[in-house]
Amino acid sequence: MKNLAYIFVSLVLLFSCKPTTNKKETKYIKPAPRITVPQLNPDSAYNFVKQQVDFGPRVPNTRAHEKCADYLVKKLKSYNAEVIVQKATVKSFDNKSLNIKNIIGQYNPANKNRIILTSHWDSRPFSDHSEHPELRDNPILGANDGASGVGILLEIARLFKQNPPTIGVDIIFFDAEDYGSPDHKDLPYKPDAWCLGSQYWSKNKHRKNYSAKYGILLDMVGAPNAIFTREGFSMNYAPWLVDKVWGAGTKLGYSNFFDYTQTGSITDDHYYLNTIAQIPSIDIIQYDPTTETHFGAYWHTENDNMSNIDKYTLKAVGQTLLYIVYNEK
Repeated sequence: MKNLAYIFVSLVLLFSCKPTTNKKETKYIKPAPRITVPQLNPDSAYNFVKQQVDFGPRVPNTRAHEKCADYLVKKLKSYNAEVIVQKATVKSFDNKSLNIKNIIGQYNPANKNRIILTSHWDSRPFSDHSEHPELRDNPILGANDGASGVGILLEIARLFKQNPPTIGVDIIFFDAEDYGSPDHKDLPYKPDAWCLGSQYWSKNKHRKNYSAKYGILLDMVGAPNAIFTREGFSMNYAPWLVDKVWGAGTKLGYSNFFDYTQTGSITDDHYYLNTIAQIPSIDIIQYDPTTETHFGAYWHTENDNMSNIDKYTLKAVGQTLLYIVYNEK
């Protein structure tokens, strides 16, 4: 009887210790790696703007234009970009032949998951909005209108060398964006007279079968207390990208720059990326409600100089772009 009792107790203990079959196992979920976004140096970005301005007006067919092109190529190469210089001859509004260069810095060129960061690097050949009639045929320095966006992108390229992005990025400096008809002369309207470099690139991309998920254009992104509204063509072609960028800027604490008001459509390089290249693209561009043009009072005048460049504005725009790049999947 003792043996039977022992066997019975043993069986009870055996079955009571057996794990239940319907109990869910706890699985270890590996946490996602923390993404480190490099910090943009506003002093460095400012110096990149100044170095362009120091060449003088970067108008196609001029010596200053050639020198600045060489500088941009050298800088991108020094920051480990694979550089392509796309040379072309295009016709201006007055049928002048312009020798232009679109400068492309490629990062991870074999990666098909790509985005475009872009700005125009030329400057306006006319001060057509100057208060002084005698100055209106003079070229401008274009510190904010052109050089500010390029300065931010050069600083981003510098950081790419130190912290290579995992996605493919093409930094593109478009030429001859600002060679449109001057407003101080009574000339007939000519369609597509602006953004000649981006029009050419959109029809002749730098690589066969090139594609990108989206493009972000910078134009006039350095003025003190600048406001960037949701531009019309950007909202028409890529509202989701506007939401993404404006959301990032707000998250980073730059909501005083990134205004959610939608404003009018502007013919800028992004328009041709959308309509010809078929790449969803947006424009981060200053909107000034206090002026008739809704651009800064310096716009297309002799006053577009380094006094219009603010380091904190460069930081706000550049840091927002860095957040987008390093969080892109």
